[in-house]
Amino acid sequence: MSGAPRAVVVTRPTELEHVVARHGTRAQARFALAARGQSIDDIEGRHAAFEGVLTRVSQAIPSRWRSARVGRADLPRFVWEPGDIVLAVGQDGLVANVAKYLTGQLVVGVNPDPSRIDGVLVRHGAERLAEVLARTMERRATVEERTLVEAELDDGQRLRALNEIYLGHRTHQSSRYSIGFHDHKERQSSSGIIVATGTGSTGWARSIAQSRRESVALPAPAEPVLAFFVREAFPSVSTGCSITQGRIGADEALEVRSEIEDGGVIFGDGLEDDRLRVGWGMRVQVKVAPERLHLVV
Repeated sequence: MSGAPRAVVVTRPTELEHVVARHGTRAQARFALAARGQSIDDIEGRHAAFEGVLTRVSQAIPSRWRSARVGRADLPRFVWEPGDIVLAVGQDGLVANVAKYLTGQLVVGVNPDPSRIDGVLVRHGAERLAEVLARTMERRATVEERTLVEAELDDGQRLRALNEIYLGHRTHQSSRYSIGFHDHKERQSSSGIIVATGTGSTGWARSIAQSRRESVALPAPAEPVLAFFVREAFPSVSTGCSITQGRIGADEALEVRSEIEDGGVIFGDGLEDDRLRVGWGMRVQVKVAPERLHLVV
C-alpha cells in the first residue's frame, strides 16, 4: 500500500445521544428517566467511556494520514475513496451497516466495550489500533474476505447486505409474488423471503433454519454461497409451497416477481429505513454480490 490513506471513523449514536435527542436536553432526559424510576448515570458513564475510546482511536491514526468521521445515518451520502481505511467503532452490526457501501476498502472493527460486545466483527481494542494500522500499511495484516448478498431490480436499482436481505411487505404481512429457482417456478403467498450470507448464518437465518425439520446447510462467511428461506408459505388453490429454501451458488440467482400492490420492500441487515420499493410486476434477482467485505482480523 503506497501513499498516505484516509482513515474514516464510522460510529453510531450512543444510548445517551439517543435519549437526549428524544427529550431535547440532558436535563430533561434525566428528569424523564427519574420519573420512571431509572437513572441516567449508567448511560452517561458508557457515553464517557465511548468518547474516551474515540480519543484513543484518533491518537492511533498516524499524523500524516487524512481522517474523517461519519455517523451511521450519513453513510448513504458519504463519498468514499478507493484507498480509505474504515475504522468501525461500535457494535458488530456497525460493520454490516458500512459494508454495503464499500467497494474493496479495508475495514478495521474496533470494539469499544468488550464486556458488552461480542466482537465477532469488531475484533480490535483501541489500545492496539496503532499497531494494527501499521501492520495494515505494511501489508502484514491478515485480511478476511466475507461474502455479501445483492438484490437487483429490473430498473437497475441495487441493494447489498452483509448478513441478509428481506423481500416482502414492509409490515411483514402476507406477500404475494412468483418465485423461480433452478428452473422451477410457482406463485406464493408468505411472510416474505430471507436470503442470508455465511456472516448472517448466526442470526435471522439460523433461527429460521433451526425451526425446520429439514433445512439447508448454512454457508461459511467466506463461501460464495447464499441460503434462502421463505417464511410461512401458504398453500392454496393459486399459491404453492414447494420452493421454501435452498442454496444459491456464485453463478445462480433467486428470481422474484412482485404481486404486492403497495408496501413491497427490500432491505438489508435489519435497516428497514434504507430500502428499495418493489411495486407490482417488478422483478428482482438475488445473488452473490461481486463486492466482498475486506475485514482486517
